[in-house]
Amino acid sequence: MATALLVRQLLTPLECVEEAALVMEDGTISAVGARDAVSIPASARVIDLGDAILAPGLIDIHIHGGAGHDVMEGSDESLGAIERMMARHGVTSYCPTTVTAPLDQTLRSLEKLGAAVQRAESDGHDATRARPLGVHLEGPFLSHARRGVHPPIHLQPVSDELFNQMWDAASGRIRMLTIAPELEGALALIRDVSRRGVCVSIGHSNATLQQARAGIEAGVRHATHTFNAMRRIHHRDPGLLGAVLTDRNVTADIVVDGIHVQPVMVDLFMRAKGVEGAVLITDAISAAGMPDGTYHLGSFEVEVRGDRCESHGKLAGSVLTLDRAVRNMMQFAKMSFQDSVRLATLNPARVLGLEHRKGVLRAGADADVVVFSPTGEVRQTIVGGRLTVS
Repeated sequence: MATALLVRQLLTPLECVEEAALVMEDGTISAVGARDAVSIPASARVIDLGDAILAPGLIDIHIHGGAGHDVMEGSDESLGAIERMMARHGVTSYCPTTVTAPLDQTLRSLEKLGAAVQRAESDGHDATRARPLGVHLEGPFLSHARRGVHPPIHLQPVSDELFNQMWDAASGRIRMLTIAPELEGALALIRDVSRRGVCVSIGHSNATLQQARAGIEAGVRHATHTFNAMRRIHHRDPGLLGAVLTDRNVTADIVVDGIHVQPVMVDLFMRAKGVEGAVLITDAISAAGMPDGTYHLGSFEVEVRGDRCESHGKLAGSVLTLDRAVRNMMQFAKMSFQDSVRLATLNPARVLGLEHRKGVLRAGADADVVVFSPTGEVRQTIVGGRLTVS
């Protein structure tokens, strides 16, 4: 049976529709637009959501965990807890993100995560949970100089053979790869991985401007948690940030928690990348949604106090949620709610090559929808057209 939602405002997110209606059936959006222009089937269940704002389901392409669990645990119980927490914050799709770990542990995790993605693809996924779209492999091909908290003992030389092992373990469900392009052999792997349809992202890198541009020419088209774990920008040595911030063909994500990047720099980032080129991520760890304490990121411990996550004095992920990141963008960069929503919906969908069905409210797209209050708080999350998360 079709369901029609009536709201004060709807963000596609490229357009803002006032007094809108959205019709969904069998997990797909069948019609969307102004109420007087949308034909609602006579048999449809009609739900008037009053002053609410409808937007596409949020998409987090970089998240390590939440609700006390790490994605590398890989069990249905642990992923279920993380996915339900995300759904409560408006996230309907995500990329479970690995962290550099012992190779045998990484391969076991990839097997479990690949299987979880396959289950979600079969549409047997619980409607109370965000759905995994594919694995984001962060490491092990990272710069020792800019490794952040990734354990140096487990970083690996760039290797086609090793990547193929990880690819096979994940049953080909790797959608993103963060890599330092200055490493020996990186450019060849970037070319190969890009041909497989994987989004290659520059990150945890000490690349110079020239090395970054070589990576982009080879197939890098995104940047991971911009400013963090990167060669610092200097007016005579712009480094990889000089390439990322000025190349319109490269999108870039950012952690907007007020800790990873100072708000003035968030504003500067947006002036450089524009609303078309910026993506919001959380980089959240198992501590997200939990009280202060000691938690795990992959194989190592992280101390959490307030909003700050540290391991041996270094930032180690965040406890940020994506809906909060959207609201923070409005404050930090003086953006509209509509543009802030785009950074967590359409833009990450484009990074993954899924904009035809994710991150947008239009006929034929997946019925992944968030119901926001007029102040941007999540009232309800709809995954696959099922109104079960609130």
